[in-house]
Amino acid sequence: MNVKQYLPVFQFALTLLFGLHLPAGLLAQDDTPESSIDRPNILWLTTEDIGPQLGCYGDEVAATPNLDEFAARSLRYRTAWSNYPVCAPARTTIISGRYACADGAGNMRSSVPLPQAFSAFPVYLKEQGYYCTNNSKTDYNYNNLQGIWDESSRNAHWKNREVGQPFFAVVNQFITHESRIRQRPHEAVTDPASVQLSPYWPDTPEVRQDWAQYYDNLITMDNWFGRQLKELEEAGLSEDTIVLFFGDHGSGMPRHKRYAGDSGLRVPFILHVPEKYSHLMPDEYQTGGSSDRLVSFVDLAPTMLSLIGVAPKEFMQGSAFAGQFETPHPEYMYGFRERMDERPDVSHLIRDKKFLYVRNYRSDLIAGQFVDYQQQTPTTSVWYRMFNDGELNAIQSQFWSDRPVEQLFDLLADPHEVNNLANQALFSDIQAELSEQQRRHALAIGAQTLLPEPIQSAKYGDNLDRVVDPLLLEAVLDIAELASVVPDDIDSRMYRQRMELNIVSDSAAIRYWTARALSERRFEGVDGFAPVDLIARLTTDDNPTVAIAALNFLIRNGLEDQRQDRIHPLIDFADMTQTDYYTAVYALNAIESVREHLDENQLERVRGLPTTPANIKRGDNYVERLVNRFKSEPDR
Repeated sequence: MNVKQYLPVFQFALTLLFGLHLPAGLLAQDDTPESSIDRPNILWLTTEDIGPQLGCYGDEVAATPNLDEFAARSLRYRTAWSNYPVCAPARTTIISGRYACADGAGNMRSSVPLPQAFSAFPVYLKEQGYYCTNNSKTDYNYNNLQGIWDESSRNAHWKNREVGQPFFAVVNQFITHESRIRQRPHEAVTDPASVQLSPYWPDTPEVRQDWAQYYDNLITMDNWFGRQLKELEEAGLSEDTIVLFFGDHGSGMPRHKRYAGDSGLRVPFILHVPEKYSHLMPDEYQTGGSSDRLVSFVDLAPTMLSLIGVAPKEFMQGSAFAGQFETPHPEYMYGFRERMDERPDVSHLIRDKKFLYVRNYRSDLIAGQFVDYQQQTPTTSVWYRMFNDGELNAIQSQFWSDRPVEQLFDLLADPHEVNNLANQALFSDIQAELSEQQRRHALAIGAQTLLPEPIQSAKYGDNLDRVVDPLLLEAVLDIAELASVVPDDIDSRMYRQRMELNIVSDSAAIRYWTARALSERRFEGVDGFAPVDLIARLTTDDNPTVAIAALNFLIRNGLEDQRQDRIHPLIDFADMTQTDYYTAVYALNAIESVREHLDENQLERVRGLPTTPANIKRGDNYVERLVNRFKSEPDR
């Protein structure tokens, strides 16, 4: 008698008589597929740097038969966002279920703690008995996430779990990463003549080759995807496993990755739920169907808990789009852009199913700031050169030109985001509604985007319970808005009184944004208002970030005989023997913007600045990149 074959019968009898459940591992047979799992396995198949350029999303160039077949038996989300247009803060948002900026973790490759009261969501799956693996990219901005995976490495695999144990597994593919677009030599598959270029790129051989190579990498990725599904099927687990496919942000091409727009945030997002788990399917789930629900990365953590029957945690800021705790469709979704590599920035985004609104709090910066890593892509470098040589049309020049404070795009009529509708009377109500909604959302989540990184670092340090006072955040937001938009009916006397109070505020963030507000040239036409004397007081501020902003303005706009006295302290702030890493990044950006005013001795001093950070725990050396910019000729 083969006792093993009767074990399921014994289990059923014991359950009826005593409510007793034997461990699943005692019942499973090693030589048969596991098909009696009560809770679903969950498999994420993710890839780097791709937008929705797939056949199943209507792209006529893409050769992605495996993903297209998968979509034909799954649910495809038409509009999905990564919340951030670059990997580290996007993945930080994923792992916590919180917008990265809510914890000061929205800057590219920063290092902050996840508050002690919270845990990364795989921890909650492990508590429910799930075997959790990650193969293998992490790239989180949180520095205290040790032990959240059962295994996180290139060898991590759901096969390594105990017999019968449900799993949550992430498998990530790197072939589509930005760096692979420019990898040479490359054996071409896609004809560069066949690709459709967006109107903001110039039509050059370099651009066509990069975009065609991107499609070639999609082919490789699609083959990998097919192999992953086949492996699951051969293990007899296809009907026991929920599978989710997505990219981590827009494509690695310039004006996609890192860009504060739909092209930087929109990703493919396809969900497959086997029929046996139909009770966990989204309400709109149809085999081969599509959903108009707005989904974003902040929704992933609560959804994973919902799929295993656990209520999402209160600290999570997204909403479940499937499972037992599925929520109604949201009206909006939100995005953010903060420091991208060596370039600080602040933009907030909101979109509904038709319109995208962008608020650029640093309207003094262009969208296409010179990012060393991005410039290594041939498309970026040739596009930048052509702009400097005056060879681009108006649309192609937008990326390298002055950026407006507010942008509004009708994404149905203008999917390439080139026709800014902001400040047009016909769209004033929509603009006002989206602007107010993004403001309310920033306050509701405690977005720390407006606290410059050096100020965050100095204020909070390694405090694991970092919380921003909501009243302080609102005050900072108020002055940040005035730093970019001056009301037409401004009362210069009242405004000056407000500025005088702000420059002695206890909050370094308020003093910083006051310096930025006073730096705006929009004040030059305001009757009776002279900001120079006020901003001069901030050049000796106790907080270096405030002083840097004030010094930068006065160097750009001050008297020639006073410039040299202001350049020297600015260089001091860039010296990591006297300051810290993030302050040096801010100082070097300020110095670069006034490079034309530096004499040769000052340039040599900048070129000789130390570039080995003593107090940065992780990430690329952005100080070194910035110093190296002074070792070459300035851009025209």
